[in-house]
Amino acid sequence: MGAGDKVTIIPLGGLGEIGKNMTIIKVNQELLIIDCGIMFPEDEMLGIDVVIPDITYLLENRDAIRGIILTHGHEDHIGALPYMLKELKVPVYGTRLTLALAETYLKEQNMQTAAIFHTVKPREIIRVGAFRVEFIRVCHSIPDAVAVAIHTPAGVIVHTGDFKFDQTPVDSEATDYFRLAQLGESGVLALLSDSTNAEKPGFTPSEKAAYGKLEEVFRLSKGRIIVTTFASSLYRIQQTFQVAARYRRKVVVVGKSMQEVVQVARANGYLEIPPGTLCDEENWNIIPHDKLVLLTTGHLGEPMSALLRGPWTDARLSNYQPGDTVIISASPVAGSEKSVHRTIDGLCKLGADVYHEASGGHISGHASQEELKMMINLIRPKYFIPIQGEYRMLIRHARLAGDVGLSADNIFVLENGQVLELTPKKGSLAARVAAGRVLVDGLGVGDVGNIVLRDRRQLSQDGILIVVITISKESGQVVAGPDMVSRGFVYVREAEELMEEAKIKVRQALEKSGERRVTEWAAIKTNVRDVLSKFLYEKTRRRPMILPIIMEV
Repeated sequence: MGAGDKVTIIPLGGLGEIGKNMTIIKVNQELLIIDCGIMFPEDEMLGIDVVIPDITYLLENRDAIRGIILTHGHEDHIGALPYMLKELKVPVYGTRLTLALAETYLKEQNMQTAAIFHTVKPREIIRVGAFRVEFIRVCHSIPDAVAVAIHTPAGVIVHTGDFKFDQTPVDSEATDYFRLAQLGESGVLALLSDSTNAEKPGFTPSEKAAYGKLEEVFRLSKGRIIVTTFASSLYRIQQTFQVAARYRRKVVVVGKSMQEVVQVARANGYLEIPPGTLCDEENWNIIPHDKLVLLTTGHLGEPMSALLRGPWTDARLSNYQPGDTVIISASPVAGSEKSVHRTIDGLCKLGADVYHEASGGHISGHASQEELKMMINLIRPKYFIPIQGEYRMLIRHARLAGDVGLSADNIFVLENGQVLELTPKKGSLAARVAAGRVLVDGLGVGDVGNIVLRDRRQLSQDGILIVVITISKESGQVVAGPDMVSRGFVYVREAEELMEEAKIKVRQALEKSGERRVTEWAAIKTNVRDVLSKFLYEKTRRRPMILPIIMEV
């Protein structure tokens, strides 16, 4: 068997999690990257802006990379592109809208890249190194979404991207069922399929069904209407403008991310705004509330932060008030459900009417169980790999594949970094490659790791106690202190007795260090920290971060 009869699949993101989707296809030592997305931070990732895939493997094999294929323009599939292209100068392929949105991300990062963008169309087949890559139209919650068929010497690999089988799409561009069936008829080696809704029975409603719900809410609302969604959910944005025009309401687009996406989509012909509907953000406050719609998103394009930060940092926008109607047209980002539900409760207490996923305010863009089965039956692959979902979703999707007749030996539920080698005769797991999460905090990429997050969690839970000690340089004796500063641990003025006892413990620790002739500052600090930690836990059952500071005079 020659090397050309083998294809290797390496997921670097998107498995066991929602977001940061990235998959590597390898043939004859050449690599093709499919998608490079971000993941929004979970609750315990304190202060983190976004999470991107670990691309150590790609950096080690940079000369083998032939290109990046983008399936559609959502953040969880293109958001990491600016971070990737800082390190890798490789060509990028995608549909017109997808590349236009990708370029806005590069501009937001103030990044100039030497990478060449190649626009492709559905049904087009291009040569990328050793790969013949075919683009197949699929329906999702954004226009210009495609599945990808990669023709290799070992067989065809089909990657669905995000999809659902929408029979009445908003833009009338239906999934290319005929081409999918043709591929299945001619033989497909492996199918990598979206697992996001693998736990949901039945079929996902059409995007057009959202119009009816929006129309009902607009008809019943007497005050302002606030619609929050992903900045790149263009079908939802399009329908908001259409319904607003019908009810003679003005729409104000709030937030830089949303404004840029609306501008790009209009310029490329993917968004039609009825004349007189769009209102300049500068003039919104002169519009009566019963004629106003605020279309908003978070600072990174995610909808929930627009609600969570209370509601907007822009001083011109007043807070929520009785009579407001809030439509949350998105699912909560994984890990943020509690925060979102608390926010919805808070909005209801203020007197706002809130429509969210559970009340029909959102329709998913992902295939449910019957559509997932249909995709498998259309493609009829030899091997099946569920992708894009938390582990329980991958397992459920694997069971669906078994239900429609695939052999359990040919179904592979992978983890990020696992290497799957496929031939027409068998599939086998090989050694892992580096894969994980790189945390982005402000301008720092990867400089915040587990230790820093652990410190942040400790600070958020039990606070910090700073102990300042001044020591004579000549004699080594304490000349001032210990002084204590508490933040998030106890309020010093209400815990004077505790602080005095703590100071006594510190003095005793310093005396013992002097008796043992310990002069190293690090050792003295450790002694102080150990004594205080034990004492404070006994007294308060809390473990604040203790930070001794020694000043020499």
